[in-house]
Amino acid sequence: MSAQPRSAARSGTLLPLILALAVMASAVAVVQVKQHNRNLTTQLDNMQQDHARLLLESAQLQLEQATLAQQGRVDTLARSQFGMVDPQDYQIVAAPPEPKPPEQKQ
Repeated sequence: MSAQPRSAARSGTLLPLILALAVMASAVAVVQVKQHNRNLTTQLDNMQQDHARLLLESAQLQLEQATLAQQGRVDTLARSQFGMVDPQDYQIVAAPPEPKPPEQKQ
């Protein structure tokens, strides 16, 4: 008869111990998931700020490109830096014939 009370007492303390360990493991898992969620939220905020900054930079670069590619500016640069002029009448210029290489005697 003494074996049965020990077994009952043992199982009576074992179940709450197992449940307490399960609760602690669950609590640790919840804390880890919340921390991971905070990290991802911070990362998302940083990426959204980068996205907004890159959109602004892209708009500024497109404006700069449009300004630099204006016909009047290109024309002025072509004339001043490269000495280009408007074509007058079309002229056909024949290149002189290439001299024939001398034949070698064998």
